Amino acid sequence: MAAKIRKGDKVVVLTGRDKGRTGEVVEVRPDDARAIVRGVNIVKRHQRQTAQQEGGIISKESTIHLSNLAVADPKDGKPTRIGFKFVGEGTERKKVRVAKRSGAEIDG
Repeated sequence: MAAKIRKGDKVVVLTGRDKGRTGEVVEVRPDDARAIVRGVNIVKRHQRQTAQQEGGIISKESTIHLSNLAVADPKDGKPTRIGFKFVGEGTERKKVRVAKRSGAEIDG
């Protein structure tokens, strides 16, 4: 299935502790159907001191399930579903993602 949420997308959290918050997708893990979003789902982890890093309690983003995320509409920033359409003719034909809410192209 085509990737509806990709790295670099602006997304809105639909459910959970961070409901309503927006952020940029830093990493997508399609095998687990999870993504890391900047500034969302922050957890505290105890880290042992190493030669490269200092020890202590650090805050970092944890993964969030893709079903709990929706791409933000490019026009108004509200959550939208994603569709696909083909743009161009012949060899120039390209498949692009489209916001179902406004019809705006998300990439391309």
